[in-house]
Amino acid sequence: MSETWVEVGTRSELLPGEFKVVWDGDAAIAVFNVDGDLYAVEDICTHDGGELAGGEVVGFEVECPRHGARFDLRTGQPTCPPAYEPIHRFPVRESDGLIWTRDDR
Repeated sequence: MSETWVEVGTRSELLPGEFKVVWDGDAAIAVFNVDGDLYAVEDICTHDGGELAGGEVVGFEVECPRHGARFDLRTGQPTCPPAYEPIHRFPVRESDGLIWTRDDR
């Protein structure tokens, strides 16, 4: 668990519909902007370990580009097989015009 927040960038660098991946130690964290709301999740599909970043986002769901599993970015819960285990979610905060996240597991 990290006590240090990792800088993601500014709102102008992460517009609605965009994502950015940052690293906190060995954890890849994908931060998604969904209609102005920010969600941070571990960038690993629980089905086979593929990256989620770059997958299609529809509503609040991200689809794994490898096998089509989908996850709710708000809860981390899988919404479509072949994944059955949730993904980790991480806190997001904004301070002084910057977006921050961290691995708080």
